[in-house]
Order: sequence, then C-alpha cells, then structure tokens
Amino acid sequence: MIGADVKIGRNCTVAAGASVLVALIGNNVTIHNGARIGQDGFGNAPGPRGMIKIVQIGRVIIQDNVSIGANTTVDRGAMDDTVIGEGTKIDNQVQVAHNVRIGRHCGIAAGVGIAGSAHIGNGVLIGGASGINGHITIGDGVQIAAMSGVVASIPPGLVYGGIPARPMKDFLREMAEKMVSVDERAKRKGENKND
Repeated sequence: MIGADVKIGRNCTVAAGASVLVALIGNNVTIHNGARIGQDGFGNAPGPRGMIKIVQIGRVIIQDNVSIGANTTVDRGAMDDTVIGEGTKIDNQVQVAHNVRIGRHCGIAAGVGIAGSAHIGNGVLIGGASGINGHITIGDGVQIAAMSGVVASIPPGLVYGGIPARPMKDFLREMAEKMVSVDERAKRKGENKND
C-alpha cells in the first residue's frame, strides 16, 4: 500500500504486504514483505487523565541503495524527519523509532530496536537483538555486539558489547572472570561430595 504524496525513485522494489506512508524513497531501494514505513511513532505523553497522543508531522526519508527487511518498521518523525542513510542495510523485524537518523552504509541485524531521536553515524554495525536507547549518539564506525543494551553515547570507532554495553575488551574480561568463578564453584562442589 502506497500512501498519498509518497515519492519513490527509480529501480525500487516494494514487496507484498508492505505499506509506505509519508515518505521520500531514493533510487534502488528494496522494501521487503510486510515492512511498515511512515506510520506514527510512539508519541505519547502522560497527562492528568492518562496518556495523551502527540501529533506526528515528520516524514521518513530513505536514501539511495537502502534495503529494509521483512516486517521492519520505520516510524515517521514527530517534528523532524526519520532518515535512513545511503547504502544502509536493515534486516528483518527491526524497529526504527521516530526522529532516528541512521548514517550511510550501516548494517543493522534482525531484532534490533532503536529508540526515538537516536543518531547513528556512518558505517555502524549493530548485532541482532540489540537495543539502542533514545537521544544518544553512536559515532562513525562503531561495532555493537549482538544482544547488547546501549544506554549511553559511544564515541567513533569503538567496539562495544554487553548489558549495559561497554568496551568489548572489558565485557569479554568480565565474562571470562564469571566463567572461571562458575568453574571454581562447580569444582569445589564436586570436591565436597567426595569428602
């Protein structure tokens, strides 16, 4: 389903079951089955009588040579636009919230959730099932391990992992220490049984 005033460039594919609303789509873009582009984001604020809907008036801008995976959602901006940079590849079942800006040539694996107004630099790689907090900046060239929880901004060029995400060498050291501790407890338990 293509909404009114959507503009789609040359050599694009919009697969079965996808919907595209309030969007400007570049050239050579692929939108896979069931993807949802341009619907309202989660724009709600608490009020005296419960949650109040905030009007969403932004667009989605998808630049050239982008691929959007099956059942992925890209919400329209609230006041500003949601932007997916040139050459970025997004896997299946990814959530891109309102006002998110993703740079050029990024790779985002399945199941990632990117909260509103997060800014992701160029050449960023995000492993599957990771969560990116809203209103933070991920610098150019950052790599984020699968199943990480990114709660704060990450400077350019670093490799992060874990929950909360931290430099990969710190995360791996902590995991190794935990494994040694578990092995020692199991060994002691076995020795006690033999006594």
